[in-house]
Amino acid sequence: MKKFTIFFLILLCGLVGYSQTAEDYNNRGKAKYLLEDYRGAIQDYNKAIELNPNYAEAYNDRGASKSNLGDHRGGLQDYNKAIELNPNLTEVYYNRGVVKKELGDHRGALQDYNKAIELKPNDDEIYYDRGFVKALLEDYRGAIQDFTKAIELNPKDSKAYYNRGVAKSNLGDHRGGLQDYNKAIELNPNLTEAYYNRGIAKYLLEDYRGAIQDYNKAIELKPNYSTAYYNRGIVKYLLGDKNGGCLDLSKAGELGNYSAYDTIREFCN
Repeated sequence: MKKFTIFFLILLCGLVGYSQTAEDYNNRGKAKYLLEDYRGAIQDYNKAIELNPNYAEAYNDRGASKSNLGDHRGGLQDYNKAIELNPNLTEVYYNRGVVKKELGDHRGALQDYNKAIELKPNDDEIYYDRGFVKALLEDYRGAIQDFTKAIELNPKDSKAYYNRGVAKSNLGDHRGGLQDYNKAIELNPNLTEAYYNRGIAKYLLEDYRGAIQDYNKAIELKPNYSTAYYNRGIVKYLLGDKNGGCLDLSKAGELGNYSAYDTIREFCN
C-alpha cells in the first residue's frame, strides 16, 4: 500500500512538471477549432508559434481560425508565412485561395487553386472552388470543366451540378442547364436556388407553366424571395393571369424589389 502511494506522488509530480511542446499546443488548438472556439484556438496556435517559429502547420491553422472570425487579411498573412516555410502544404494554397476569393482577388485565388490541384489532383472540393472562381471571372467553359471534374470525383455533390447548370445557362445552353438543375434537385430537394434557376431556364424554353411550378417551390422554401415573386408575376401575366401577375409584382416590391413598381406602372394600371 505504501509503495502505491509513493508511485502516485511521483506521478503527480511528473504531471505538474510536464512541459508542453509546440505540437501539444497546436493539437489543443485543433481541438478548440473543431469546437468552433476560434479565439481559444488562436491563443494555442500563438503559443505553438512562440515555441517553434518555423511551424508552418500552426501558421496555417491559425490562419483558418482568423478566417472563420472574418479576419481574412490576418488569415492571408498567416497562409503566406506557412507557404514561405513549407511550399508543399496543399491545404495552405487551398485556404489562401478561399481567403483571396473572399477579398475579391479572384485571379489570385485561381493561382492558388491551380497550385493546390497540382499538389493534390484528386480533390473534388478544390475543383469545385476553382470552377466557382472561373465562373466569377466569366470563364464559363473553364468553370464547366472544373465542375464536371468535381462531379466525376464526387457524384453526389448537388452544388457542383447546380453551378454547372448556371455556367451552361450563361453560355445559352438552357437545356443543358435544366438537366443539371434537375440532378441538383434530385440530390438536394431543398436547394432553393436550383428551383429558381430552373424556373428561369423553363421560362426561356417557353415552358411557362413549368416555370411557375418552380417559382412556387422556391417561394415555399424562401418566403421572402422577392425576385421569385417578380419572375412568377411576369410569367403569370404572359399566361393571361393579369391579376395574379400584378399581385406577385406588388409582393416583390413589398419585399424590396423596387424595380417591380416600374413594371406595375407599365402593365398593371
